[in-house]
Amino acid sequence: MRYGFYMPTRGATAQPDALETLVARGEALGFSSTMIADHVVFPVKIQSKYPYTADGRFPGHGDALEQLSLMAFIAAKTTRLRLVTSVMILPYRNPVFTAKSLATVDVLSRGRVTVGVGVGWLEEEFRALGAADFTRRGAVSDEYIRIFKALWTTSPASFHGEFYRFDEIQCLPHPVQKPHPPIWIGGHSKAALRRVARFGDGWHPVGANPAVPLGPAELQALLDEVYRLTEAEGRDPTRLTISYKAPVYDAGTPLAPGVARRPFTGAADQIREDIDTFARLGVSELIFDFRSESQSESLDRMERFAQSIGLSA
Repeated sequence: MRYGFYMPTRGATAQPDALETLVARGEALGFSSTMIADHVVFPVKIQSKYPYTADGRFPGHGDALEQLSLMAFIAAKTTRLRLVTSVMILPYRNPVFTAKSLATVDVLSRGRVTVGVGVGWLEEEFRALGAADFTRRGAVSDEYIRIFKALWTTSPASFHGEFYRFDEIQCLPHPVQKPHPPIWIGGHSKAALRRVARFGDGWHPVGANPAVPLGPAELQALLDEVYRLTEAEGRDPTRLTISYKAPVYDAGTPLAPGVARRPFTGAADQIREDIDTFARLGVSELIFDFRSESQSESLDRMERFAQSIGLSA
């Protein structure tokens, strides 16, 4: 099993020195990857339903570092951590420019980029960015993935799609990783599972989602469907990486009625038992959330977890 952690993108812990300290400690403790979220702007009034809280309200406060810029910063401050967009909202950016930016970071990081992708949920942000039609964002995203692969593997490259087209352009240098950086598909809707089957090198669902819980039983059922769909596409499902975002919860947060223990909390043997459960299902990377408004508390959470499972560099 490999382990990753979320990168702060806002607040006091997202300042340069704090970010550098966090990734340095993560590498020293033996974590494999860090997750970098994606927002560009936040409309003051948000009517869109946030898919990762039970009440649909977005918990952010209107600030966030830009994803690709933060990825480049982290690449320069680390030597081993994989740099994962978790997830990149594909329609937000010009696909050719984005392919070039990701390839550049892959080259400069010596092949440490993983491209986690999603279709987005915040319609107001789509409008503010002049992005594609929100109602067509799934089809747009599929096309952009195909553009990435074309630009990363051929030169000159041409593409003629419904939303974007170009003829014989060179987009060099290509990424270090061959044939291209891994592409992980986020989400666990039916459309997301089909996207995994058609385009993904991995599946990257959010497991600790109060709105749509994804425990072991639910995960097994969806994995069965992912594997079935992947085989139907003529692809080998055993080659998919399953990366499960399962945040560590703040131990001080009260439990819901009838809940004895949150997954991945409690005694060290309980945490290891949870990890073994997901490993048996086929999960090869678990992502945890150690973020806090306090840098010292974030580091303490990270170190306690690493100690509880015997993680070492």
